[in-house]
Amino acid sequence: METSNRDAFFQTDASNAERERKALKASNKNGDPIVMKSKILAAVPDPFSPSTAIFIAESAGFARRIDLISGATKATYRGPKAPVTCVAVGGSGNKTVFAGSWDKDIWSWDVETGQPGRKFSGHSDFLKAVLCTRIAGKEILISGGADKKILVWDIETGKRLHTLQDPTTTMLAVQHIAIDPVLSTPDAALIVSASSDPHIRRWKITVDGVEQLAEAFHDSPDVERLTIAEHDTSVYKLVYDLEGDEGDLWTASADGTAKCLVRSRNFVAEDTFEHGDYVRAVIPTENWVITAGRDENVKVWDKSSGKLYCTLEGHYEEVTDLILLRDSRGLPEKVCSVSIDGTIRTWPLKKTDLDEVVKKIEESSKPVEEEDKSQGDNLLTAEEEAELAELMDD
Repeated sequence: METSNRDAFFQTDASNAERERKALKASNKNGDPIVMKSKILAAVPDPFSPSTAIFIAESAGFARRIDLISGATKATYRGPKAPVTCVAVGGSGNKTVFAGSWDKDIWSWDVETGQPGRKFSGHSDFLKAVLCTRIAGKEILISGGADKKILVWDIETGKRLHTLQDPTTTMLAVQHIAIDPVLSTPDAALIVSASSDPHIRRWKITVDGVEQLAEAFHDSPDVERLTIAEHDTSVYKLVYDLEGDEGDLWTASADGTAKCLVRSRNFVAEDTFEHGDYVRAVIPTENWVITAGRDENVKVWDKSSGKLYCTLEGHYEEVTDLILLRDSRGLPEKVCSVSIDGTIRTWPLKKTDLDEVVKKIEESSKPVEEEDKSQGDNLLTAEEEAELAELMDD
């Protein structure tokens, strides 16, 4: 008889220990977790409720709109039969949800009703990134995939306008795309793309054409570089700093670092934050730099000194994305983290509130440590272990 029960198969002591560690950690309430039923692979802010709601992409094939106050699902967007890897909100009036999937298509729905809309087909491998913008009065969708291509679409007609590929360097799977808020104009969008190689590429997109931009070396203005290469390996996230006047570019990489690429120095790295493992997401604010990734932790750094201020422990699987939540004045108020563990957690950014959260995390971990010392390996009964293992199964 076939079974999917992991206990029926041979497992190493290390894998069993790791499973038990995650099972024990899963019960923590740090960050006031909202629990979903599948892995969360990406998230974006809700443009209609930027302080209290987000859209998420799930491995179960759904996109959802989540109320962070109540924890309720405001809408579920169904259709894909494969994991949804990325999500965006755009179109006329921000009334459409777009989601890229492992099935190589981009799906769309009405934000309020969840009614399916047009499907965009053109990639030859699974999607990794989608975003929306407006160029020369047209609503535009931009997508990037594991097929090493960036495609530009007219949302209204569904027509593919352009295909972007680096003709002179080896561009690998596209990981992320961001729009330059400083150099973009009503008639042209300047975007940056990150991929599974260390190179960051810059593109200028108009309705009529595309152009890959070269960047001058800071120390040698007469010498151009086709790509920005400040990391050692894959770059997962690109975020422009909207709190400063310069609009510097922040990056998160598999080399274990997040970096600030300074615009005034032609995007040379000036600040480096050593997170310690794959960094999946980074967010800069006026006072903080927040990083998260494979080590399960959300780290908050002092932006001016570059020193680690605190570590927010709560997730028990890789953190896949960070979302900045803004108050009614548009100021950063909280940060939201999502993870493969299927939870959404929210953390404050005010220093006194952060201190209180860290204190509670430290206090909540003490009983577990004491129990570890007194009881050795017998932390749970066999029935409790089985129940926790079942809860951890996807």
